[in-house]
Amino acid sequence: MESYKQEFIDFMVDSQVLKFGDFTLKSGRRSPFFMNAGAYVTGTQLRKLGQYYAHAINEHFGLDFDILFGPAYKGIPLSVATAMAISELYGKDVRYCANRKEVKDHGDTGILLGSSLKDGDRVVMIEDVTTSGKSIEETYPILKAQADVNIVGLVVSLNRMEKGKGEESALQEISKSYGFPTAAIVDMKEVTEYLYGRDVNGTVLIDDERKAAIDAYYKEYGAVC
Repeated sequence: MESYKQEFIDFMVDSQVLKFGDFTLKSGRRSPFFMNAGAYVTGTQLRKLGQYYAHAINEHFGLDFDILFGPAYKGIPLSVATAMAISELYGKDVRYCANRKEVKDHGDTGILLGSSLKDGDRVVMIEDVTTSGKSIEETYPILKAQADVNIVGLVVSLNRMEKGKGEESALQEISKSYGFPTAAIVDMKEVTEYLYGRDVNGTVLIDDERKAAIDAYYKEYGAVC
């Protein structure tokens, strides 16, 4: 596993974004782990987060694109932080863009924040985590209605690797439905392998009991890869 992925896993844990226990998800599933990107709240955290996204984007899609698009609301700071990181790390200027939940009819009008879109723009979409693909269903038509853009790909921070609407993961379903590739900084298999039996600040986050709970969860909800 690449070193930046290991560092990112540690970063999620240190930021209390990734937690282990017994959680009930919006889907109703009871999960032995939970990720809350809303726990990234400081400037230092957002700077580091943008850098990890930048590494993943460069690895999976390269830097031949024009715009980072973040769906409202969590995608807004992600797109800003990552655009800054790409400039800092690679000397490449990309524009950021995000959508509003409601159309603004005065001042800076319209459905978009940040850069406008024009025909031919190459766009990378950025999200925290995708479990159902609902946000893409909502924002993809918005993008295409603004201009004839080319979606280079979608990147998330964590691939939960569980079933979406069918037997495949939400990321796989998105890729097949919309015809663009998807990627993640890390997936849950990598997280489990890295943290299993590892002492983190005096605590083993994934011991044998928790590993068994994770295995049982994926036996029921794991996606077909």
